[in-house]
Amino acid sequence: MIRVGIIGGAGYTAGELIRLLLNHPEVELCFVHSTSNAGNPLSAVHGGLEGDTELCFASEYDLTAIDLLFLCSAHGQSGVFMAENEVPASLKIIDLAQDFRDEHDGFVYGLAEWQREKIASATRIANPGCFATAIQLALLPLAAAGLLTDEVHVTAVTGSTGAGVKPSSTTHFSWREGNISTYKAFTHQHLIEINRTVRALQPSFDQAINFVPMRGDFTRGILASVYTECSLSEEEARTLYENYYATAEFTHLTHRALDMKQVINTNKALVSVAKYGSKLHITTAIDNLLKGASGQAVENMNRIFGLDPRCGLKLKASAF
Repeated sequence: MIRVGIIGGAGYTAGELIRLLLNHPEVELCFVHSTSNAGNPLSAVHGGLEGDTELCFASEYDLTAIDLLFLCSAHGQSGVFMAENEVPASLKIIDLAQDFRDEHDGFVYGLAEWQREKIASATRIANPGCFATAIQLALLPLAAAGLLTDEVHVTAVTGSTGAGVKPSSTTHFSWREGNISTYKAFTHQHLIEINRTVRALQPSFDQAINFVPMRGDFTRGILASVYTECSLSEEEARTLYENYYATAEFTHLTHRALDMKQVINTNKALVSVAKYGSKLHITTAIDNLLKGASGQAVENMNRIFGLDPRCGLKLKASAF
């Protein structure tokens, strides 16, 4: 059994991660640390765990007693944790924040559709961001083939859980219900890792990736609409994407129109491509809390420990 601990256990991604780990056949969840909830049952914060576990949030932790540590604290706190704690050299780490996505301090960027072999031999993984995952899955095949030649235009909508568990003026029900809005247009922080990946695959690419994020009237999921000028025909583009994702366990090309309900509550990513004149339109859909966060983290854990990447992740979509 893989002995696992979690630092920062009160947020949405931690709640999903706990659910997955409790049902993973190869994992023993040893502790979930939370300073503000220490001593309280996990189910007191994550109501969906009622009846699933008697574990309580821990105030202390022993890093020598586990094989893998998940960091689920707020952005910026993972670096603080690593600096303030004596981390055993043998301890494997998966960070769900953005602190190490530039791969410093020995971390590997954990997008398996790009660098699965590197992940499998890594001891420290920086999990990708949710928008970044959806958008990169739309661009990887083109960048890998050196076919990005013009600006890329992205509009993507996310559910309210993407903003975290702490309520704000744009996440509470009365504002969000029946509403939609843009935010961080052209400046979203996930553009940094998207640009880094695309240029690693296609160093000659020097055009802008224009990203307009949107807040949606739903709790979870991301639908990304991406288009760019492309010389490929629709048939050639589909062949390119089919070949690129032929061995991917969770990312699948579909020839039908896709929607978010096909992926909600799963670690799947669906991709569709279509040609309109000279423009190639790529649509992707993921669950922001699973393929965009905790599910992808478990997928990376499986790869590190030589397990089937699908282990513990055979989940049914909430399609109706």
